[in-house]
Amino acid sequence: MNFCAAPALQSSERTSADPGVKALVADVQARVNEVPHAVPRLHTEGTLPHEGLYDQSVEAEKDLDLMRNAALAWRATTDDRFLKLVDRLLYAWVTTYQPSFNPIDETHFEGLILAYDMTASALPVKTRNATMAFLTKFANGYIAQIDAQPRPLAGTFRNNWQSHRIKLIAMAAFTLDNRKMIAAAQRLFVEHVGDNIEPDGSTVDFAERDALHYVTYDLQPLVTAALAARRHNRNWLSERAPGGATLAAALNWLTPYALGQKTHEEFVHSTVAFDAKRREAGLPGYSGDWDPKNAAELFHLAARLDGRYAPIALKLAPTPPAWLAVCLPLPAR
Repeated sequence: MNFCAAPALQSSERTSADPGVKALVADVQARVNEVPHAVPRLHTEGTLPHEGLYDQSVEAEKDLDLMRNAALAWRATTDDRFLKLVDRLLYAWVTTYQPSFNPIDETHFEGLILAYDMTASALPVKTRNATMAFLTKFANGYIAQIDAQPRPLAGTFRNNWQSHRIKLIAMAAFTLDNRKMIAAAQRLFVEHVGDNIEPDGSTVDFAERDALHYVTYDLQPLVTAALAARRHNRNWLSERAPGGATLAAALNWLTPYALGQKTHEEFVHSTVAFDAKRREAGLPGYSGDWDPKNAAELFHLAARLDGRYAPIALKLAPTPPAWLAVCLPLPAR
């Protein structure tokens, strides 16, 4: 797929590299000897900190971001230590983890997919084969789960859970360059846009949760899926569902809130009991007005699909997340 455009830095650039690149490389360098924390199962969905597997899962998930960042550091510097770190983490995870097909628990696997995508041609055959087998099982399992559902899709098969399923399917499909899987990803993406997004751009999640928190959580995986598709010259941003809905319309609907032209008090009329539980536990973001900065990463990703989202992204966060600055730098102006 080569989702990521991260170029190798010229030797002249290594000293004057973008601060985001330098910070990311320095962070990975400090962790270059990490041992994998691979586990057979992750579970954070529907649980609070210190409940069940939550804390152990959050700790283990840090490996998934680290392997992505190590792959980026290797692409930027060609330092072999970073490639060895990717190899070590990747092999441990794809030979230990057993997919649960819970997309909220597994959404962080985008880091693993990106790490493989950037390093596949340089990895040992053993790691490459194990990862290809893992991603094939992973994506096909999600496709089979969705295709087994009655139509029209309902519940978690039309809300943010489905956005996360589609992100994982699309990223794996394009990374593996598997035509059958890519066709399924495109079909399911269009179906979900029709199920989840109204023609005016509002989402099912906003109606259910009365929270912009869930609009961003719903749209960010779809934008990530669209970025994967774009590397294969497919424009999913404006892909229109039969009812007229598009991903672009949903981003446009959110824009006035992101710019502070409209405000929204979060979760007041949510129909989901867990939202009240989180509010009572004092978790940030589950009461009061929505903070537009929570959409910063979403709009920084969207700006890589369409430049008209760049001013919104830069207003929300002048500096994008380091991994994104390295992976998909904004075009020079």
